[in-house]
Amino acid sequence: MSATAVLSIIGTSKVNLFGLSGEERLRRQFARAGITSLVAVDDLASVPGPVIMVRADASLDPPLVQALINQPGLVLTTEQGIPLAGHVKQGGAQSLRDVLENPDRKSAMALNYRAPSQLDANFWKALRKKETPYALLTTPQSAASDEWRMFMGTYKGATDVVTKHLWPRPAFYATRFLAPLGVTPNMVTCVAAVFTALAFYLFLKGDYAIGLIAAWAMTFLDTVDGKLARTTLTSSKWGDVFDHGIDLVHPPFWYWAWGAGLSAWDITWSPQLFGWVIGIILAGYVLQRVMEGISIKWLGLEIHIWRPIDTFFRQITARRNPNLILLTLATLIQKPDWGLIAVAAWTALCLVLHGLQLLQAFAAKRAAPLQSWMSAK
Repeated sequence: MSATAVLSIIGTSKVNLFGLSGEERLRRQFARAGITSLVAVDDLASVPGPVIMVRADASLDPPLVQALINQPGLVLTTEQGIPLAGHVKQGGAQSLRDVLENPDRKSAMALNYRAPSQLDANFWKALRKKETPYALLTTPQSAASDEWRMFMGTYKGATDVVTKHLWPRPAFYATRFLAPLGVTPNMVTCVAAVFTALAFYLFLKGDYAIGLIAAWAMTFLDTVDGKLARTTLTSSKWGDVFDHGIDLVHPPFWYWAWGAGLSAWDITWSPQLFGWVIGIILAGYVLQRVMEGISIKWLGLEIHIWRPIDTFFRQITARRNPNLILLTLATLIQKPDWGLIAVAAWTALCLVLHGLQLLQAFAAKRAAPLQSWMSAK
């Protein structure tokens, strides 16, 4: 078994991004990847094993951290060719230090200089996206644009239309405001939980307009807490369970409360109609989740990232945010009952489409293992 590399950070960073200095961000990133030993540059001569060395003013996308760990001899550069980090075996620390401190000087060692676009790191399965990761030399002049790039790098590639197109800019400003204040993602999730309960209560009373404000506030904070966790590297198992637990459980309660609140509008449904509408929504919600689990377990990938059409469909499929759009439009025209019927109809249609996706995927797997279009070169 090869020795685990130690981390050494060269120089100091002049700017903080999302409340973290470059040194602290790098330390957290590599610690999460399993590199916990931090050695001062001047003490590297006594290190008996491999060394990963990074400039303190470097901002690295997480996939590149793993690429550095996995590839001894790699020198990671910006797209413009400026060396930012490297991984060398025992005895190569001084040569790598010369390279990073003097970018114009070439090392006598056989090093593999690569920019992010030259590495096989474009597919990030955990975030269901395909994009070239960033390796940035952060300066006071580039700080604002680097923060934006870092923030957008935390987004999933396959997500709903509201999260993908409406929330990024306001969520960026909220995250940038909260991070230096020491606000944790779990604090944001707690506030989101309050809005979740408030929306349920207001829907139940038939106060749909105010309830929708609470519901949309919850969905916005649901974006912010995740982005805050990723930009500040403060995510935790408990926070993940807390956040995803709320996401998973609350939608059926909202839809039932919406139906129960129709009586406040003097809209009377028969028990049969109420049962059919809510039953279709709840059954569709559960079955679509089951189908997604089947895809992961038996097909080996999330169905939303199999083909480009599947990724597009994820933007509008019958999940919370697209359903809230239908309910909001119905409320604007003073027809909240139409909104719930529209959610039921859209849920049923999406369930059929998900079933077709799954059947097509199982048929395709008989010929060859499924591969996400995002991982294709």
